[in-house]
Amino acid sequence: MPETCHPIRCPASVSSVFALALESLLLGSCSGGDFGRTRADFRNDDMHRWIGGEATSSIGVPASQFQLTDNERALRDLAYPLIEPPLSRPAWKSVFGDYQRIAAPWRQSVAFDRTAYGRTLIDEPHRSHSSRYSQLIDDVRDDITRFEQYFAAAVRVIDLDRKRSATLPHISELSPRERTDASARMQENALIVQWVQQCLEQRVSSYRWALERLVLQAPDNMAADADRLISELAAQTANPPVAIRPVIEKPVVTKG
Repeated sequence: MPETCHPIRCPASVSSVFALALESLLLGSCSGGDFGRTRADFRNDDMHRWIGGEATSSIGVPASQFQLTDNERALRDLAYPLIEPPLSRPAWKSVFGDYQRIAAPWRQSVAFDRTAYGRTLIDEPHRSHSSRYSQLIDDVRDDITRFEQYFAAAVRVIDLDRKRSATLPHISELSPRERTDASARMQENALIVQWVQQCLEQRVSSYRWALERLVLQAPDNMAADADRLISELAAQTANPPVAIRPVIEKPVVTKG
């Protein structure tokens, strides 16, 4: 008589633990986001409001208590990818949508290291040197696209702020608090534009350093495409669509 095969049954406790582990894994993957997107449970309409507060507090100025307009919210949303240093997050963190606040450039502790991007680009594992060039080219091209989107919002905000400033003397029964909040919001918006401008200048410097090291270590014809894009970004940065008079000056400190 052939032996009868009986299905192996897991104890109830084991199967329950497995089910719970599987459920936790699935829930974690849903919360974690993908492809560098911020986790859904972190998102809200004013998730980038802190940018204005950070800018004003860094120079000792109180933030406005006014709610953000749609244009002001867009200004902050579009500013974040440009003030976050490129390649500042390891790939494994990007998978989980790692999100962090960034210190404004006017804080004394902030020092710009133009070599950081290039060293990360070169040190990270790549299949070939051409993939490093491709990464650099993609990063610069993305910034060019972001530049256009961001400054379209900046032009709208600054233009409306100029109109707001012009109407202040004509508003009836304007309270001191309202005047303070209006002035604070206009300064806040101007600081954000200046912050992004400084970051763009730093990115161009970082990209140039990285390209120089790539050409030194692994010459390739792709360098010409990278140089052309960096020059395009540098030209746009040198002639922004909206000019903001510096609210505060701070010497640029570089490392390397």
